Amino acid sequence: MEPDPDARRSPAPSVSALAWALLVLAIGFGGDSNPVAAAEASGRYIKVTPKELDIRATAALVVDDLGRTLYAKRTRERKPIASITKLMTAMVVLDAGLPLDEPITIEESDRDTLRNSRSRLRIDRHATLPRREMLAVALMSSDNRAASALGRTALPGGKPAFVAAMNRKAAALGMHDSQFADPTGLDAGNQSTADDLLKLVRAAAGYPLIREITSRDSMQVAPYGDNGVLEYRNTNPLVKSPEWRIEVSKTGFINEAGHCLVMQTVVGDRRLYIVLLDASGRRTPVGDAGRLRQWVASQQTRQPGQQTASRRDPCADPWALTCWE
Repeated sequence: MEPDPDARRSPAPSVSALAWALLVLAIGFGGDSNPVAAAEASGRYIKVTPKELDIRATAALVVDDLGRTLYAKRTRERKPIASITKLMTAMVVLDAGLPLDEPITIEESDRDTLRNSRSRLRIDRHATLPRREMLAVALMSSDNRAASALGRTALPGGKPAFVAAMNRKAAALGMHDSQFADPTGLDAGNQSTADDLLKLVRAAAGYPLIREITSRDSMQVAPYGDNGVLEYRNTNPLVKSPEWRIEVSKTGFINEAGHCLVMQTVVGDRRLYIVLLDASGRRTPVGDAGRLRQWVASQQTRQPGQQTASRRDPCADPWALTCWE
């Protein structure tokens, strides 16, 4: 993400900033062409992007809760986003203020005729769930019939009105390089950029129900009354890892989009927003996320006496690549 052109930098460099500048100059004139490596070896706290991270997603973005960009790769390229779309679907549904205990029944119009994706919410058995559980199945397990039913029943005018509301919501969030075409993400016309999806994840984190659902490992629902329960699992395996503290999560895949993952997570003492788009392998976003987490965690080791940047002054940290107020 590019810094805000109207951002205000600290009026004068700190002692740490001057020390860093002197370190770089000393290394430069001393013949060492890699000041980053020298800084890392000295244990300094830095936020740079080493090439050895080997992030394989085509587009990637990591930003912390102070607005500092820690990693950025092709963040303005517009791409299909597959089921990441369902975060927007959930927000528009919740914005409508409809009763969450209202039952919704899967209908023939919810069948995926575009990609013929499978669902355990059977049309012939009139699968029915409360809106709250339909949201959970759509978000956590990425069920397309559930997302379709949510979009169909949320607003007068059905799915066309719902898609229009999705695009209005995107505009209100400042997602100016995004467009939405359906509630499920199956349509490759659902497109966005890593920069815009950062805004989407931040907005979604403002909904307690979305945070609760997307960070859950599994759940059981009973769409057929007393005829047994179905267990659904989160499509992001990282939510059950003890190494991760995930607050918002969504995966996505269609052929045009590749494998995608967005998250809000906490690493050490820092809240991070991670966007990974268009990865070729199913496990590639998980691997990328792991490499990013380990790298960020390693950067949090400071020398004794070194202070953490103030949350009131995000530009006070001389090691930040970018910042804005």
